[in-house]
Parts: sequence; C-alpha cells; structure tokens
Amino acid sequence: MSEISKQPYEQETLGHPTGLFYLFFAELWERFSFYGMRALLMLYMVNEIFKALTERDVAAAAVYASYGSLVYASTVIGGRISDKILGMRSSIFLGGILMAIGHFVLAIENNIAFFLALSFIIVGNGFFKPNISTFVGSLYKDGDRRKDSGFTIFYMGINIGGFVAPLLCGWLAAEYGWHYGFGLAGIGMLTGLIFFWSGIRKNVFGDRGLPPSREIYEKKILGIPQKTLVPMVAFLATPLVALLLSSYKSLGSEDSFLADKNYVNILFYLIGIAVIIYLSIIIYNSKPDERKKLFMAVLITFFMTLFWGFHELSGSVITLFADRNVNLDGIMNASQTNSLNSLVIIILSIPISLLWAYLSKRNLNPRTPYKFGLGLVLAGLSFYILSLSGGSADANGMVPFAYLIIMYFVLSIGELFMSPVGLSKITDLSPKRIVAFMMGIWFLSSAYAFQIVGFISKQLAIESTDVNVGGLDTLQVYIDGFSLIAKYSLGVGLIVLLFSPLMKKLMGNVH
Repeated sequence: MSEISKQPYEQETLGHPTGLFYLFFAELWERFSFYGMRALLMLYMVNEIFKALTERDVAAAAVYASYGSLVYASTVIGGRISDKILGMRSSIFLGGILMAIGHFVLAIENNIAFFLALSFIIVGNGFFKPNISTFVGSLYKDGDRRKDSGFTIFYMGINIGGFVAPLLCGWLAAEYGWHYGFGLAGIGMLTGLIFFWSGIRKNVFGDRGLPPSREIYEKKILGIPQKTLVPMVAFLATPLVALLLSSYKSLGSEDSFLADKNYVNILFYLIGIAVIIYLSIIIYNSKPDERKKLFMAVLITFFMTLFWGFHELSGSVITLFADRNVNLDGIMNASQTNSLNSLVIIILSIPISLLWAYLSKRNLNPRTPYKFGLGLVLAGLSFYILSLSGGSADANGMVPFAYLIIMYFVLSIGELFMSPVGLSKITDLSPKRIVAFMMGIWFLSSAYAFQIVGFISKQLAIESTDVNVGGLDTLQVYIDGFSLIAKYSLGVGLIVLLFSPLMKKLMGNVH
C-alpha cells in the first residue's frame, strides 16, 4: 500500500507515525509556556509580589516549592481520571485550556489573581502532562523498535521549548514588563492546543486517546454527565488550590514542629507517611525476588528525588544568584539563564545515547546504580564549581558568567545519566499488579523534590526589602550554601557507587 493511499493515522513522516509530530509541537509549545513562566516566577515574586516583606526570599521560596510540589502531584490525580473517565484527548484539551487561562491571568497585576493563576496551571498540568507522554506511546504497537527513537524526538521538543521560552519571555519581561512575558507564555500554550486540535481534525491519531468507556464518559452523576462534571470540578478546585498556595506563612513558633511549615508542607508529610506505610506492606507481602526489585525501585525513586531537589534549584536559588551575583555581561538577564540547561540537553542527548549504544555493544554499558551514582556525583561537582566562583568575584561581589555555564553543563550531563533510564527501570522492577501505583510514586518523587527545593531556598534566603540587594551582601551566603549542597550530593553519589555491586544483585536480570 502506497503512503498516499493509507489512512491519515497510518501515514508516516521521517519513518514515524505522522501523529508523533503533532504531539511533538503540542508538547514543545506547552513546555514553552511552562518554562517561560517558571523562568520569571521567582524573580517576579521577590521583586513584585513580596517586595514589601523583609523575608521576601522566604515567602517566595515557600510559594515556589508549594507550586512545584502541587504541579507534579496533580499528575497522579489527572492521570487516574483520564484512565477511568476522560481519555487522553479530552484530558489534554482540558489541561491545556486551564493552563492557558492560568498564564493569561498571570498577566493581571493583582496578588489574588497571581495565586489563582498558579492554581489554574497546577490543575491543568495534572490533566495535560501525564497524558501527552502516554499518547506518544500509544502511536506504536508493542515491540515496535521505533518507539525509543520516537520518544527521543518527542523529548527534544520538550527541551527546544525549555530553551527558547526563557530567552523570549525573559526578554519581553525585561523590556516591556513582567506581564508581557507571562502573556507570551499563555500564547505558547494556546499554540500547542491548536497543533493538537489540527492533528485530530486531520485524523492522524485514528481512534487513539478516546474515552476508555463511552458509557462511563456519558454517565450522569447528580444529573450531570461525567464528561461535563469533571471540567466543572476542575474549575471549582482552583480557588481551593489557590488558598493552599497563599498559606505560605509558617504555622508555628520557631521551636515547634510546625515552624517553617505551611499547609502544603503538612499535606505532603501526611501523604509521605501514608505512602511509606503502604509500600512497606506491599514489600512485606511480596515474593523474595519481587521484594528485592521493589526495594531497588524505591531506592531509585529516592535517589531521583534527591537529584531533582538539587537540579530544580535552577528556577529558584540559582536564578536569584544569577540576578544578584553573576556578571552576565549584557549577554542575557537572570531569567534567561534558565535556558542553559535545555541547551546542553539538546546538544548532548544524542551523543550520550550513542555512547550508551556503543558501550552496550561491548558489554561495557554501566548498570543503572552506577549511572545514578555518577549522576549524583556530577550534580555535586556542578555545585562545587559554583562554590569556587567566589574566589573570582570582583570588588562588587560579581562572579564571572563562565562559572554558571560550566555548572549547567556538568549538571545537565548528570541529568542525562539519570532521568532517561529511571522511568523505564521503575516499570521493569515493579510487579505487573502494581506498576500503575509505582508510576504514581515516581511522579510524586518530583513533587517531593520541590519540598527539598523549598527547604534549601529558605536556608539561603536573603532578608532585605531592597529589590537591588546583591553584591558582597549576598555572595558569601550563596557560596557557603552551594558548598554544602556539593558535599551532600557528592557524599550520596559516592555511597551509591560504593554499594552499586550490591544493588546490581538486587536488580536481578534488570539492567
């Protein structure tokens, strides 16, 4: 059958299902909106939302951590609703619309609008993010060897969006005002939805992504079909999430357990305790071989949480450091430095994947524990490099831009050692009966990483109402903090490498 005579959903582009490229551009623009907003968020809070507070860094750190935690935790709920009721297409549309609303509401200069905007993005991301990645996998049949390269193409779109967005949104924010930058992020989200809608109109997805059961989709609860009820509940949930986000103040005195904790912190403490208890019961009741692999799955998730906890400081502490203590030489502003990570990933992802393929042919490809250990060591080295920058500071406490570039280069290599293999290993190590649950735990690990971000960001907070604070007043605080992070990350990485032979045995036949 010729390519022309095939149905649109059967046609291929560059050797892959044509639908992949519609999802590629939809995700590229969605990530453009997400990372464009994130690049501005911390600076906007410090310089605008909390500018009257002496502890504005602390308040901004608390909101940033709560936002990041809820963004990733929402994917667990959104994914389940998609699996049971909406299907991937409706979930992606609902999520995209909510996120676009959130970005446009951010363009309104009002504190209440600010928290409401973040809550729209959180709820929307819960529906969008887990479903578009799953949609890519649905384009390929089981055992299709093109699937891995298809995901490589798809993830390249993520990083192109992550690279371009901070540059453009950061430029708009600096030249014309914060809200123009946020507005551009909203336009990016709508553009992604248009690409997705175009793919559906052209039938490049066939019958993929439809509701799992039309009967359940149409089923009425309180007289309202579930296809309508779910979006209604999603919209109504946003004010509640906004209230959670706005509870950034401490719940207790300095010497109490509740000191430096808000409602989101407490929520994640309770979730964490429940998950640990439930996991312990599952592991205890598993067969010996399953128990070993499950234990490794939990360890891998824990190591990934630590890595993301250090990595995601790029949007908070490192952005503030770039703003206050890095001589950017007019090349870019502090928000635009958020593009450096994605740039390195774009440049190095293919060479490193080719390196693993080359080593595999010679049976030299390191097992997963070694890659995770090396990833954590590289993260530690990246922060150690930043800690050395103080020795090259000028009289105004400004350090050379080169240190930040090298730091992102090393950190991004660590990311490529860990992130691409982690998700697949969770599915390999988990018994079939609880794979979905373990995938939910994996998504939650990113949420808990932001709890680490919040804790570290508060420790490195600068107390001042001066929006131009920086130089020698802040340099030593950051340098000491980066040195401590380096020691922790290097220490954990070396411990993982030391115990890798034992962990390799626990993994059994999983590479």
